[in-house]
Parts: sequence; structure tokens; C-alpha cells
Amino acid sequence: MNCYLYRALRKALFRPAAFFKGIILPLLEAGDCTLREAIIFGSVLSKTSVPVLHASACLLKICEMEYSGANSIFIRIFLEKRYALPYRVVDGAVFHFVRFETDHRELPTLWHQALLTFVQRYKNDISSEQKDALLQLLRKKSHVKVTPEIRRELQAAK
Repeated sequence: MNCYLYRALRKALFRPAAFFKGIILPLLEAGDCTLREAIIFGSVLSKTSVPVLHASACLLKICEMEYSGANSIFIRIFLEKRYALPYRVVDGAVFHFVRFETDHRELPTLWHQALLTFVQRYKNDISSEQKDALLQLLRKKSHVKVTPEIRRELQAAK
């Protein structure tokens, strides 16, 4: 990507509400965001400080959307920022992952990595019912290398 365009995106993030409502959310809602685009926008997000309320509102909207690989990238990037998320957002993220229990698709590694990041960062913020639901999910949707790590993190939670 052109370095000037990248700097322009970083400048646009100085207005986080407009950035999320005008660029990120429409791009993800359209459903045609490529993984490369998601990684570029995610790079901008990860390198820039974003207020917690704006980030948590965007994360909640992304968790409510239809699944795509780009969504998993953005979810992981927001979770890696280690915000003190409101309970509603944590609950929305748990519901986002749990709703795939009945999905018959084979989920990509990106999805499992986003779940691992969520469990690593917020394992102490989820309730015991949510923890049980996530463990139930892991029985149906598993990944050879990532699932044991997720299970270990969930069982280590306080």
C-alpha cells in the first residue's frame, strides 16, 4: 500500500466515530472485504490509540455481523488492545463465538485464533455459564493446535 494512503488512514482515525461508521463497518457489512484489506486496516488500528468506548461499540457491531474472515481479524485486533471492555461487549463476543456451535461449516484458523485471543484476555471477565458454553463449543468446533490452548486457558480462569 502507498505510504501516503496509509498515513491518511492513520489521520482519519483521529475521528474514531467517523472512521468506524464511515469506513470499517460499511466495509465489513458489504461482505466483500478481503483478508489483505482487513490486515491493512487492522494494522492502522493496532498502531493507533483508539478510545475505549468507540472501540467497544465497533467490536460489538462486528460481533453481531454475519461471519467472514475479515471479521475475525478485526475482532482479534480489538481484543489484542487489552481494553477494559464493558460487560455487554464481553457478552456479545461470547455470544458471537457460541452461535457457531450449530454451524456446520469448517471454521478457519482465523476464527480459532480470535477465540483464543478472547479467552486469553477476558477469561476472568466471563461468567461460569459462559465458560461452560465455550467449553461445550470446543467439543463441537475444534482445531488441532489451538483448541487445547483455549481449553487450558478457560480452565485456568478464576
